Amino acid sequence: MSTKNFKDYLDKNQIDYQQQVSLKEYTTLNIGGKAAFFCAPKSVEEVEMLITQAKANNIPYFILGNGSNVLVSDNGYAGVIIYLKKHMHQVRVKDDVIYAQAGAMLWDVCEVAHKHALTGLEFAYGIPASIGGATFMNAGAYGGELKDVLTSCTTVDEKGDMHTYSNEDMQFSYRHSRLSHANEIVVEISMQLAPGESTVIRQRMDELWQRRQSKQPLDKPSAGSTFKRPVGGYASALIDQAGLKGFVLDNAMVSDKHAGFVVNHAGATFEQFIALIEHVKKTVEKESGILLEEEVRILK
Repeated sequence: MSTKNFKDYLDKNQIDYQQQVSLKEYTTLNIGGKAAFFCAPKSVEEVEMLITQAKANNIPYFILGNGSNVLVSDNGYAGVIIYLKKHMHQVRVKDDVIYAQAGAMLWDVCEVAHKHALTGLEFAYGIPASIGGATFMNAGAYGGELKDVLTSCTTVDEKGDMHTYSNEDMQFSYRHSRLSHANEIVVEISMQLAPGESTVIRQRMDELWQRRQSKQPLDKPSAGSTFKRPVGGYASALIDQAGLKGFVLDNAMVSDKHAGFVVNHAGATFEQFIALIEHVKKTVEKESGILLEEEVRILK
């Protein structure tokens, strides 16, 4: 690993970066240590440059959008964080198609759709994810998923090469895409929506936002749903039935509002959060025979 060569490259090419940046400030869980390099590319070309140079210098890298589905170790990350939200967040509309860069927030794209009276994306309003993260995990809610509207996805692979995939190529399923098993970074997607009535679109968006506020613990730091939905059931119901709703372990807590959310109750550490996740998994498996799988991504 040659961090000096990598730093020299960043300086020479005037790439926006910092060193030893606390990732706690960039995740919705408010947990995590420092990243060795925190880079904010301004273009697809700079994404390609960062990946190829990181690989050339044997430095690991991780893509960060809104940090809404990530649990970072308190020891930090001895590699390169490629942060897309700062610069790569442009959204444009052509006819009924929306083009959004990976760093754009999903709720902002919903607002653009509303402004142009385009319907089909209302289900996503309030999901605290960037477009890149939402595509990676096929984000969805209230009967809709990103796969329902995505028409193309442009990525950069670990060699720095670009690829464009169709909806079918993306191999979407529940909280899964081809990117779940490929070392590729989303840089832009396109979505096909349909003409609609602006007032009806706003009404639906507001309705879903109110439902989120009433059912989810939005007042506490979390990474959204901590566990994936198991076959034939719901993680929140299984956790509730196991008597764990509201359960507190050190400074981490199973939400007393929605058992599917493990929240940072009072300044939880990475180890405390992991310990509670493991306790929930073991207890639910003992009670129901079902082993829950984490939806949150763990970075250490």
